[in-house]
Amino acid sequence: MLREATGDDVNLMLSWRNQEINRQVSRNSHEITPAEHARWWSGVRADESRRVLVYVRDGRPCGVVTFFDLRLTGPRTASWGFYLDAEGLAERGETLPAWLEIMREAVDHAFDELGLDRLDGEVLAHNTVVRQMNRRFRFVEGTPRDEFSDGREITVIPIALDRADRRRR
Repeated sequence: MLREATGDDVNLMLSWRNQEINRQVSRNSHEITPAEHARWWSGVRADESRRVLVYVRDGRPCGVVTFFDLRLTGPRTASWGFYLDAEGLAERGETLPAWLEIMREAVDHAFDELGLDRLDGEVLAHNTVVRQMNRRFRFVEGTPRDEFSDGREITVIPIALDRADRRRR
């Protein structure tokens, strides 16, 4: 289940985002400070083009889905990303089912709740497992581009999923 994030979720979101596994597959790999996170949260709350949702599994919050650059006029598009409480889910042996579920629910939310025509995103080239999962969900990869972020060179691959191409349950 996805629900809107609240101020009560801020510390959980920061702790999950700072898990090593999440930092290594993110454009910004440094450990985010509480002050940085507070500025981000303040900006998100004031920005109509952004949505932050918490993924709840078996009554327990364990992930975050963000939608940003939301355009609801003309072609309805947005970009998205997500991360999980990787450590907690691994301890419970729930990583793969949670991963499938959060992606399914995020795609459903994008097209059924937000009414998007296209959902965009990015994946780092070295994140081959996520790239495979994206293909499973019918995302199409665009042209890779090299960037520098947090003192490291990364290859960023844009992804997109059109409404007509989404996998239906």
